[in-house]
Amino acid sequence: MRIFVTNDDGVLSPGLESLAKVAQRYGEVYIVAPDIERSGVSHAITLTHPLRAQKIRKNMWALTGTPTDCVFIGLNHLLPHRPDLVLSGINRGPNLGADVLYSGTVGGAMEGTMQKLPAVAFSLVSRKTYDFKWSEPIMDKIVRDVVENGMPDGVMLNVNIPTPEISEFKGFKLTRLGNRFYSNEVNVRTDPRGGEYLWIGGSSVTMERTPESDTGAVYEGYASITPVKPDMMANEVMDQLARFNSLSKDI
Repeated sequence: MRIFVTNDDGVLSPGLESLAKVAQRYGEVYIVAPDIERSGVSHAITLTHPLRAQKIRKNMWALTGTPTDCVFIGLNHLLPHRPDLVLSGINRGPNLGADVLYSGTVGGAMEGTMQKLPAVAFSLVSRKTYDFKWSEPIMDKIVRDVVENGMPDGVMLNVNIPTPEISEFKGFKLTRLGNRFYSNEVNVRTDPRGGEYLWIGGSSVTMERTPESDTGAVYEGYASITPVKPDMMANEVMDQLARFNSLSKDI
């Protein structure tokens, strides 16, 4: 088995090292990861400037692009053979609820899904310290299950693992995406030359805590396993919006 590993925290992230260590138990591992941290880039792909890949060691490259770039270029150029599984992470911090729309970690795994491969994104949820080694046996159980039992076509898994700082570990739970809201905060500052610069980064203010949601399960001590897919079609409102078919063609 050949396993492709990427992340959004960068090629030197200890979380990437932990995930690769787990993957090595199940086959030959290939790593293509961003040269620097690319958190929050979602499923972005680079089309406006060239990318460069630097070989770090055997089967490992640093790419000057996003996690999606890493998967696309890895699968279609760098790797000698098509992999059997794509893993992304393990991220330093949660990717819960609507975070999946912003997450580069999820974006990398989603690109694997779009390339018709089974894919899993891993994130570590903590308050202050991030013990990636602690998460390894939990990731191992999920990777082993996917290797042995496969996954439905067109679906990836978004996994969030709580550290003991969050709660005593209670096991695994299949969940849906919960509701997680941030304050709409823009931090305005002034540089030494008097120019204005801006930071986006509001703190989490409200979070759904129902047990069937990923936001609830993680803070109860469970590793949440949420199936997500790239198909964002809102089929349930097609009939309601059918009036658009009747708009006059005259403009």
